[in-house]
Amino acid sequence: METAPRPDTGDLAFREATDADVDALVALIESAYRGDSSRVGWTTEADILEGQRTDPEGVLAVIKSPDSRLLTVERDGAIIACCQLEHRGSSAYFGMFAVRPDLQGGGLGKVIIAEAERTVREEWGATEMQMTVITVREDLIAWYERRGYRRTGEMTPFPYGDERFGIPQRSDLQFELLVKPLG
Repeated sequence: METAPRPDTGDLAFREATDADVDALVALIESAYRGDSSRVGWTTEADILEGQRTDPEGVLAVIKSPDSRLLTVERDGAIIACCQLEHRGSSAYFGMFAVRPDLQGGGLGKVIIAEAERTVREEWGATEMQMTVITVREDLIAWYERRGYRRTGEMTPFPYGDERFGIPQRSDLQFELLVKPLG
């Protein structure tokens, strides 16, 4: 069986995260989603959530899980992006996606998600990628739709009251499941 060609990754290096990466990955994820630093990029959640996006324990749990990996993306030895891949039978879950805010909007995200899809298809035999996105993030959902993901209408409530996921600034937050066949 022939495999699809790898996307052009240019000067990027992809590898699995290690325990030594935890602090750098937490800082990257926080910078992409929370606080003023996140406003440099377009993935910010600063207007809908305050507080933390993740913590060292959460990142380490992904690294240590036998069914997950935290794909780390480096350029010139510096971590510039990451994403979680979780093996769920014939499906894979894509999450914890972060690109350094000053590098957003230049096509890097497209390359990373293509590499994530290739990885789960080839290494796990996954036939579908799944993710959840906060429904008020219409611009982000539209970006994923342009990559072939479709909205399912399947909703999950936001974990209000659990500050490990942030402090909501509005009362209508929920997650929608997006899926993409990986044929």
